[in-house]
Amino acid sequence: MDTGGAAYNPRTVEEVFRDFKGRRAGMIKALTTDVQEFYRLCDPEKENLCLYGHPNEHWEVNLPAEEVPPELPEPVLGINFARDGMAEKDWLSLVAVHSDAWLLAVAFFFGARFGFDKPDRKRLFNMVNDLPTIFEVVSGTDKRQGRDKSSVSNNSSNRSKSNSKRGSDSRSKISKAAPKDEEEEEEGVEEEEEEDEDEQGETQCGACGESYAADEFWICCDLCEMWFHGKCVKVTPARAEHIKQYKCPSCSNKRARA
Repeated sequence: MDTGGAAYNPRTVEEVFRDFKGRRAGMIKALTTDVQEFYRLCDPEKENLCLYGHPNEHWEVNLPAEEVPPELPEPVLGINFARDGMAEKDWLSLVAVHSDAWLLAVAFFFGARFGFDKPDRKRLFNMVNDLPTIFEVVSGTDKRQGRDKSSVSNNSSNRSKSNSKRGSDSRSKISKAAPKDEEEEEEGVEEEEEEDEDEQGETQCGACGESYAADEFWICCDLCEMWFHGKCVKVTPARAEHIKQYKCPSCSNKRARA
């Protein structure tokens, strides 16, 4: 963090964004897959506690930094004090909103410290804004995930599929269509495959925000219809074959609290 000295090289927009994504992923884990542990650590009997996200995708509940001013902007203080004074869903949403604000503060703190100009700041904001906010992930209110996209690969009762199966569903529909001229049928297959690939490429993981990649296993929540990397929600292809109705961590937490 020392900016003095000839060896200092300003960080790039891509590096700051990578830092942002790592911290964001850690905080999302705290509020979704690790929510029970997060809830336990936020003991109202303890002092002012903060939720920190780290660049390595880990999270931590701890006291604020002792130095004044701190090296980085501080998260909101005292999240533990409100834990037992409001509904758990509302409390998690409140922490999520403050977490979003902290992530933006850290990213643009780096932008100012490393001398980003107007185009760089705009590019950083656009990269950040392309991801769902933590609040949207935790509350399941992300409207940017096209709800109709999942229908492309949802022709069986089991919505839990790997990406390798997603394209084959659309092709199977073509094979059942009325007979066509061979050349027209081939063109139709190619067009539908291209459309399917385009739609998959636009899909983002509801946990980490990364885009679709053909060599990764994904799974779709039957309740909120958001797609997730299997690794982000700890579901393997083998396990997915035995899941009749998959519920993502956020939807599972909602049902448990209800």
